Amino acid sequence: MSDDIVILYHSGYGHTAKVAASVAEGVKNGGGYAELIGISAEGNLTEADWTKLDNAKAIIFGTPTYMGSASWQFKKFADASGGRWMKQAWKNKIAAGFTNSGSLSGDKLSTLHQLYVLAMQHSMIWVGMNEMPPQHTDGKSAQPDDINRIGSFSGLMTQSNNESPDVVPPKGDHETARRFGARIAEISKRFI
Repeated sequence: MSDDIVILYHSGYGHTAKVAASVAEGVKNGGGYAELIGISAEGNLTEADWTKLDNAKAIIFGTPTYMGSASWQFKKFADASGGRWMKQAWKNKIAAGFTNSGSLSGDKLSTLHQLYVLAMQHSMIWVGMNEMPPQHTDGKSAQPDDINRIGSFSGLMTQSNNESPDVVPPKGDHETARRFGARIAEISKRFI
């Protein structure tokens, strides 16, 4: 097993890919090496991608939340991982997950639960968020620049407005993603 951390994601409109890049930046900031693998629009991976997953020390799963669930492309990957499950090939690897949706809630917790259950099926070790949500005492709600503004602990949640395909998650979500990536790198080092 290598020290690589693979960030495996599907991105329908580019928002989740941008979050994946911020997670990768955080992994590097945390002293790790991040390999980004995007699931194709058809839901496929190459044999080289599967080999990278098999050799990784940690896998961070990412998917948009569509209709309260992971994208079908991500689900196709999850189903295709069954052969690895049969062999318990990913047993004791570090796992984590993130999701992005257009609405503030979007039932993203349901998607994170799907990622968590996938990791548990593979006998992986799940790592969640460790950033406290904003604690505004002045009557204000969470702001776009706040760290963990959505208040997730099961994994990373980000949000992109649906006003335009060019709208990306706000600055605070990207900083939260970088901190999440750094946390995974730090936890992974404990399992050397």
